[in-house]
Amino acid sequence: MKSKTSLKRPASQARSDDVTLTDRAYRELEELIVTLQLPPGTVLSEHTLAERLDIGRTPIREALQRLARDGLVVIMPRRGILVSEINPRLQLRLLEVRRELERLMARLAAERATAAERQQFAEVARGMLKTATQADDMEFMRLDQDFNGLVATVARNEFARRSMGLMNALSRRFWYQHYQEVADLPLAAKLHAAVAEAIAEGKAKAAATASDRLIDYIEDFARKTLDT
Repeated sequence: MKSKTSLKRPASQARSDDVTLTDRAYRELEELIVTLQLPPGTVLSEHTLAERLDIGRTPIREALQRLARDGLVVIMPRRGILVSEINPRLQLRLLEVRRELERLMARLAAERATAAERQQFAEVARGMLKTATQADDMEFMRLDQDFNGLVATVARNEFARRSMGLMNALSRRFWYQHYQEVADLPLAAKLHAAVAEAIAEGKAKAAATASDRLIDYIEDFARKTLDT
């Protein structure tokens, strides 16, 4: 019979498992919020979310804290947790900062990408062009998330990455709420593909220009929502 000591996991392994569960909880909750399956104003319960995702309450609590830093939920002490509201005018102010950061990160990614990473960007570009012909909205959302994560990693600037992390989820949710009304999905996919292609080819100036064109479109999209 094994002793109690032998049944215990090493502290490092236990912590690693906790981090994995927290990351999983974050990813799944972020998708539920971004795709409006948990719409703005929804009151969240750690217990209910733990049951829904089949994850313990501690990882759920840690994931909610990360989502609060991202601006997707609001934690009110002794009152509860709410999914945050969507504000088009706030989105326009966000885009002022996002334009500068995305231009910088696209340029850095084009300069710093390895051969393997350039291949990944080429694959994203092909995927985006495919969604442009098929108008596949959910695949576009997944590719967009992959693209954002890849740029953040390849740019190799932790300060830019952290700043963009605070904006990506809010931007994706805003897009998901309004894209059926005012978006041109094929055009958006092609503009993303142009940035990915420039990075894949190591063309820093072209990547920065393509990034600006993409933000031009996203800003126009955001302004149109104010008229709907």
